[in-house]
Amino acid sequence: MKPRRFKTISEFHQFRNLPKPEHPLVSVINLEEVKRLSPGETSLVLDFYSIALKRNYNAILKYGQQEYDFNEGIMFFISPGQVFRIEAAENISLQHSGWMLLIHPDFLWNTPLAKTIRQYEYFDYSVNEALFLSEKEEITITGIMQNIHQEYRANIDKFTQNVIIAQLELLLAYSERFYHRQFITRKITNHKILDRLENILSDYFNGEAIVQKGLPTVQYVADALNVSPSYLSGLLRHLTGQSTQQHIHDKLIVKAKERLSTTVLSVSEIAYELGFEHPQSFSKLFKTKTNVSPLEFRQSFSTN
Repeated sequence: MKPRRFKTISEFHQFRNLPKPEHPLVSVINLEEVKRLSPGETSLVLDFYSIALKRNYNAILKYGQQEYDFNEGIMFFISPGQVFRIEAAENISLQHSGWMLLIHPDFLWNTPLAKTIRQYEYFDYSVNEALFLSEKEEITITGIMQNIHQEYRANIDKFTQNVIIAQLELLLAYSERFYHRQFITRKITNHKILDRLENILSDYFNGEAIVQKGLPTVQYVADALNVSPSYLSGLLRHLTGQSTQQHIHDKLIVKAKERLSTTVLSVSEIAYELGFEHPQSFSKLFKTKTNVSPLEFRQSFSTN
């Protein structure tokens, strides 16, 4: 079924049976006012940014390839054009709490944030990694949202946009700080991803896929882990100092060294076996990673 698209914040308010927004391009919604969802809702697409802080949400949010529950305070970020789906049982009244900030891109026009907002990675990898907040962090985010709400409810003047933009930039900066904290505090989960990454790459290089499909791409690895490429690379850089591509190359070099030291296959045959169309590309990467050519490695190994 085709997703239902909302071009304006007013349309979304009407859909949720909320009063008409007090500002056409910015809205802060108290989620306690959203009492009911349509049963079996279709997928939704917003043409504006949504930043939500939710708790105790007795419905299921499907966003990207993952489901979220809201038994504790979490944030998630949706960019214009991204598809999500909220499912609730028939005739269930929502008991959730929290806040949702809606910002139309037109509000950011002619401000530096119009260009920089999409550089915040959580608008990408939040598809698969929500932000879990402490009580203190919730208070900080809630306070900023309420400041924005208060600002556009006051008499709108030439300073209104600048004040709201400043508050929005502050909210985004805090969110980035909290995501960084999450990388540190959720080490168990993160290291499970590292274990899964190792298994995925090992299976790929030890199976037929490497010959049939060539080297695994960053997108392939991210899809296999059910995270986005930018989230995975951000996580790996934090934990290991290396990008996803570097991890793939490291696994490739280990496999290449194994083949060079335990078989009599030529360098070209090994290159083709490892998914390279051109042996020269393999030799160049191998030397970049090891400071010796494949032949030099084989010769030094055989003399030890």
